[in-house]
Amino acid sequence: MTWREESSIVARAVSGRGELVLRRRHDGSLELRVNGVFVMDDEEVSSERRLAEASLAATAEPRRVLVGGLGLGCTLAAVLEDPRVEHVTVVELEPAVVEWLRADVVPGGAQLLAEPRVDVLVDDVAAVVADAGVAAYDVVLLDVDNGPDYLVHDGNVDLYREPFLRRCAATLSSRGVLVVWSMNESAALVHALRAVFPRVWTERCRVRLGERGAAYWLHLACAVPAGGH
Repeated sequence: MTWREESSIVARAVSGRGELVLRRRHDGSLELRVNGVFVMDDEEVSSERRLAEASLAATAEPRRVLVGGLGLGCTLAAVLEDPRVEHVTVVELEPAVVEWLRADVVPGGAQLLAEPRVDVLVDDVAAVVADAGVAAYDVVLLDVDNGPDYLVHDGNVDLYREPFLRRCAATLSSRGVLVVWSMNESAALVHALRAVFPRVWTERCRVRLGERGAAYWLHLACAVPAGGH
């Protein structure tokens, strides 16, 4: 039995990059797939929330935040829980994903995107970062793939390479933080980050996928060296 037969389709859209499907699984949870590939669900969201929490904890003044990848809104919701955050720019490549949240097809999405601190851009995060000014953000969060080794779109490979990471660094304030979500710990990404940032570290996030335990990873980078002030 295929995943389509085990679920009901809540919404479907086709873009120039392929098919997006939002489905309701037999257990009642919502799941997002792109070209048949699992991207995320609303059942196990601890690592998406930790993406926000770890980044906000790593800098004293996370006033301006860039979130690359809206998904089902879990990371954005966690960012907004921090009262220090004054403004969040969310960049989402697929217009259908934004529409599904605005229309509350994803429950709670409409209220989330109506938050006065939130601006949503339907765009490529690489283009938004390229156009951003120097020190435009205090935190940059990237969750646009299942990680550098599990790309949703092949074109995203450049997001994990040194040139783009340098552009991210330029958009960060002097104590800014970049965090990248991934299904696995990527030695290549760590190497690229270390070529740009003086402080790089990883964090393992234990998750529960059905009946089995697993782990996802955060890759963090900061402009201030370890022990710096």
